[in-house]
Amino acid sequence: MANRTDPTAKSIRGTNPQNLVEKIVRSKIYQNTYWKEQCFGLTAETLVDKAMELDHVGGTFGGNRKPTPFMCLVMKMLQIQPEKEIVIEFIKNDDYKYVRVLGAFYLRLTGTDTDVYQYLEPLYNDYRKVRRKLPEGNFALTHVDEFIDELLTTDYSCDIALPRIKKRWNLESLGSLEPRKSALEEDFEEEEDKEEAEQLDVAMEDEANEKDYYRGRSPARERDRDRRHDSHRYKDRDYDRDYDRERGRGRDRDRDRDRERERERDRDRDRDRDRYRLREEKDYGRDRDRDKDWEGRERDRRDRDRGRRRSRSRSRSRSRERKDRDGGDHRKRHARSSISPRRRDGPDDNGPRDMPKKKKEKKEKKDDGTDHPDPEIAEANRLRASLGLKPLKL
Repeated sequence: MANRTDPTAKSIRGTNPQNLVEKIVRSKIYQNTYWKEQCFGLTAETLVDKAMELDHVGGTFGGNRKPTPFMCLVMKMLQIQPEKEIVIEFIKNDDYKYVRVLGAFYLRLTGTDTDVYQYLEPLYNDYRKVRRKLPEGNFALTHVDEFIDELLTTDYSCDIALPRIKKRWNLESLGSLEPRKSALEEDFEEEEDKEEAEQLDVAMEDEANEKDYYRGRSPARERDRDRRHDSHRYKDRDYDRDYDRERGRGRDRDRDRDRERERERDRDRDRDRDRYRLREEKDYGRDRDRDKDWEGRERDRRDRDRGRRRSRSRSRSRSRERKDRDGGDHRKRHARSSISPRRRDGPDDNGPRDMPKKKKEKKEKKDDGTDHPDPEIAEANRLRASLGLKPLKL
């Protein structure tokens, strides 16, 4: 509840007045002890007493970015939104310089372009010293006119981004602001009036001493008077020329600043583009290495499978050659060894039981093709059998 904006406060630049302070700085202010103890329940009347107790200006300082009392009071003014007349009285206060600086900073945040130039430019004549707390935590000496110049010419002050305002020459061209008058110009006019008064006294004394009344209006005196007026006119013309030249330099500086910002944006854009390109190249290289690893594993697997098939085919061919080489001898030995004792006793008992085996041996010989009547074909069938091929059928 203590951090809410006054319900009767008006929105500034289309947003809540407290949003003019960045969220990080705003949260630091809400957590500060000075804000909780000294700024609680302050009004536009009681705020003046706290402003009179200020002894320095600044934004945040230290490693944890602790806000200064000056920044806490600025935040409180944004929260309660005092009337414009009270803020102007803050600025016109000659006794307390920190009250004046506080009002000027608040008006720079919330005021219109015309009000900012109208009420802050007269403070260029205030040369009093003020203490400023730096971000490192130590103090530095500055002046009121330097602080006002910072508010009018820069976009960032006391860790707060200042709202953009129009240039002075733009407001002058639109007719909403009169040309600026220097404080030294009044001194020059006073000196000129004194000189004219002294010359007039001398002329009156001369007129009293001389009898002719019109001698005081001699051509020489007229020429001197005209020459003095011309010199004043030339001074005014030189002042206008210097002012125009300064305004032209201000335009050139603004133009150069805009160009430099464009170059910074282009450099940031190129840097981001290079970073994305490097990232894409790294991703592409990583995918390509992954594909190469996968292809290498696939190639190794195919080579292993091919080697297994070749070894398996060699083992099969060797087993076939061994079987073909051993061939009928193995069968004959097996047949002889498998005859029972009873069959060995007489040819009558063993005759009909040995017939199927003989038929099988003949069939095997016919299937093998090695018993072909043509010796060349029989030799070719032996060679094909050793290689594991089918015999020739002719």
